[in-house]
Amino acid sequence: MQHLLFYSLLIITSCSLAQTKGKSTCSPVNETKPSKTMKDKTITHGKNVLGTDLKIAGTNPITGYYRDGFCSSGEEDKGVHVVAAVVTDAFLQFSKARGNDLITPLPAYGFPGLKVNDKWCLCASRWKEAYDAGVAPPVILEATHEKALEFATLEQLKSAK
Repeated sequence: MQHLLFYSLLIITSCSLAQTKGKSTCSPVNETKPSKTMKDKTITHGKNVLGTDLKIAGTNPITGYYRDGFCSSGEEDKGVHVVAAVVTDAFLQFSKARGNDLITPLPAYGFPGLKVNDKWCLCASRWKEAYDAGVAPPVILEATHEKALEFATLEQLKSAK
């Protein structure tokens, strides 16, 4: 049960606002379901934006919608957490200002909060929003799922510094 609470909180904490008819698809109800299983994700881990096998994004802290270190997605991942990024202070502040505080630790749930240089699977729409605002964090292309190309071009993903 403690693990379920931990994973549920991490999903809630990593959730950002997806742009679906102007409404958020990220909420405790939408993102935290005990029935969520690994079988719901994309075919195995899928391909990355370079067309090769998706690589692991990060394990310290453990990232990914399925908390397996991969930025893969499935039907239940309404936020489409497929962009593997190395978070920056500018991005963390940007995300916090938009209601998705990834900085504040929640020790009761084992979430340490993110800090500069942590690797994290971001919602594709939030990454693109940050890109448009000039604060997108650098992308780990080998660990970014090809689904990210529905939100941003490969050139945009490569250009984030």
